[in-house]
Amino acid sequence: MKHLLTLLAVTLALAGCATPYPEPQVELAHTPVVNLPPVQPLAPTNGAIYQGASYRPLFEDHRARLVGDTLTINITERVSATQTSTSELSKSGSLSAGVTALPGIAGNSFGKASAGATSANDNKGKGSNQNTNEFTGAITAVVTAVLPNGHLMISGEKQIGVNRNVDVLRFSGQVDPRAIGQGNAVASTSVANVRIEQRGRGPTADAHAVGWLSRFFLNIAPS
Repeated sequence: MKHLLTLLAVTLALAGCATPYPEPQVELAHTPVVNLPPVQPLAPTNGAIYQGASYRPLFEDHRARLVGDTLTINITERVSATQTSTSELSKSGSLSAGVTALPGIAGNSFGKASAGATSANDNKGKGSNQNTNEFTGAITAVVTAVLPNGHLMISGEKQIGVNRNVDVLRFSGQVDPRAIGQGNAVASTSVANVRIEQRGRGPTADAHAVGWLSRFFLNIAPS
């Protein structure tokens, strides 16, 4: 009984030494810094109705076209792949031999001496693999560069922190300005060289990780 109380006291002491879950580290933005051109001072008003420095298109929707402009990306990605493989191999063979006579030996000495062998090999294999990924959401990206052909290089990042969990969403790609629709938005399926990355930090993300002891046994276990 005395040893049991001592063990219980040690257990409670160790439980009291437990530290709370560390605060998840918020990742810094990896979006490249946009170097905007210097703002030119407005020309002095000369009394005319039209001023070139304050030009705004009247019959044109607001769409991203310059470095520093923003546009909304509607992420609707769905990738599905199916692979099936079937193989079949069959092989058979037979061999027979017999001796009827030899020089200087009577023919009836061998009787019905003969030898034969047969072999057969049959192998069949079948495998299938199916993978489906679906990603939906929205993010606002910034134009980081304008290519000589007019295409826009965009990049955006979003961080959402709830309690002790931090989720990071990054998006980058190349957009044809003609694909930008009403509301200054474009679907991710119309963006070239898309890079989508979503990562999380905190207790929820750690729950999906394999422990070090499990990884040790997985490494030494025969495959």
